Amino acid sequence: MSTFSGLTTALSGLNAARTGLNVVGANLTNVNTSGYTRQRVEQAAVGAPVNGSLYSAGVKPGQGVNVTGIARLGDAFLDARVRTAFSSAGYTNVRADALSDIQARMKEPGTGAVSGQLTTFWGSWQGVHNNPGDPAATTALLQGAAGLAQSISDGYKGLDTQWSQTRSKADLLAADVNSTASQVADLNDKIRTSAASGVPSSELIDQRNTLTARLSQLVGGTVRDLPNGGNEILLGGNVLVSGSQVNTVKIGGQTSMTDATAGPVQLEWTRRDGMAVDLDGGQLASTLSVLAPVDGKGTGGVIAETAAEYNNLAETLAKQVNDIHRAGSIADGTTGHDFFTFTVGPAALGLTVVPKDAAGVATAAGAAVDLEGYGSIADKISQIGVRPDSPDAQWTKTVIATGTAARTALQQDVAAGSALSNAVGAQQSNASVDIDEENVNLLAYQHAYQAAARVMTAMDEALDVLINQTGRVGR
Repeated sequence: MSTFSGLTTALSGLNAARTGLNVVGANLTNVNTSGYTRQRVEQAAVGAPVNGSLYSAGVKPGQGVNVTGIARLGDAFLDARVRTAFSSAGYTNVRADALSDIQARMKEPGTGAVSGQLTTFWGSWQGVHNNPGDPAATTALLQGAAGLAQSISDGYKGLDTQWSQTRSKADLLAADVNSTASQVADLNDKIRTSAASGVPSSELIDQRNTLTARLSQLVGGTVRDLPNGGNEILLGGNVLVSGSQVNTVKIGGQTSMTDATAGPVQLEWTRRDGMAVDLDGGQLASTLSVLAPVDGKGTGGVIAETAAEYNNLAETLAKQVNDIHRAGSIADGTTGHDFFTFTVGPAALGLTVVPKDAAGVATAAGAAVDLEGYGSIADKISQIGVRPDSPDAQWTKTVIATGTAARTALQQDVAAGSALSNAVGAQQSNASVDIDEENVNLLAYQHAYQAAARVMTAMDEALDVLINQTGRVGR
């Protein structure tokens, strides 16, 4: 064994301690970097050399230490758990926001809301009945009817606006998916190149994990690692990203709520026009479910289904009032006149009051105009509101269903948010930088470096004596 081997051993200790100091420094400087995963130096002892000849004998110590790599202390299971939690939280958050917006637009309960205006409308008919021939009562009735029709129309318009805004948001989310997927593919290529050249790529993997978590929040999906260091992301079993390759997506379907039944909004593969992407979670999946058309079962998209309830309300209101109003006579003694009618378009938007003044309002039964018969039609119409099949009962059911759905969605959103916080907390407890731990490591590597330097100094002094002082005895 060479006399100079001690210097090599000390040098290996210096190199290992210096590498450890550099890694600790990188950890400490990235303590506040989002998505950063702490790193550790992996070391292995260098064994004693083999016997060089038959005459080699004696105990041989090891030859120092080697740095075998720099480990990234991430956990694939915890990373997958975070992606799953992001997917679920993204889905529930969009749905909760949509239902909360719908509930806020209804403004129920309140005198200015539809329910309050229905009550006022029936009361106005009772006022006409109680004050026969009073033009002020009839004028109040017509104004209340026009206000009620306008409120129903405004409610529908608000939902139509919400649908259009959500549709535009879906386009933005799809563009975000394509942009994020392209960044993941670019990082895959860089990681593959780094792995092939033996250069650590921990920071690149951290960036990629942040982006894949963002994709999970957007569209869910499944992430699989590839042997070359890259990964692939699957949506419904089809590839979105594979290595450096990307299959882009787009939003297809109609751009207005009234036409959505003919062409539902869906996420499609750009290169396979019309082929829908099967999503299992994320913001886009929830957005598309919110934009779904009416399905006839009440389980379609929440916006379109609520808009359909406004149409149903307008139709029910018009039918029940008109059925009684046609039996009464107006000022010229004729019967068969409607109080409400519809113009072109959805019923909620087209609901219109027919009479322009008191002369067009039927209040008496048939052709009777005497005070005894006067107002009997108004009295019958005023009682519609207390019937079990009244517009009021129908609308109350809608309001309760919307409120229940909104409350459930908010509870699910809170639960999903808690699950996400727990998942991220578990991930961070394993992967984030602990300043106290890093300071201990810093001191350990500092002392190791000093000790290795002291060994090198001692070896240098011993060699100096051997080389320069041998044979100088007695001088």
